Amino acid sequence: MSEIRGIVDSLEVRFQMLVNKLENLKQANNELTLKLKYSEAIIQKQADEIKTLKADFDSIKITNSLLGSDEYKRDTKLKINSLIKEIDYCIAQLSD
Repeated sequence: MSEIRGIVDSLEVRFQMLVNKLENLKQANNELTLKLKYSEAIIQKQADEIKTLKADFDSIKITNSLLGSDEYKRDTKLKINSLIKEIDYCIAQLSD
């Protein structure tokens, strides 16, 4: 009988250790989940900032070419032609 009691006590100790380990893993998982969400938010913010900076750079290129800079004239001409095509398409749609 005492042998069974010893086995039960041993199982209880092991079970309690497993429960403690489970709680520690849950806490670690929660911390990692929070870090992941924080990192994803930072990545999204940086992606938005990159997008804005690219748009600003494109605007600066067009402005420079309009002000006489030879460096981006081709890009500006292509952009203007594209805008003219869009305007023509809109006029055609309105005419119908």
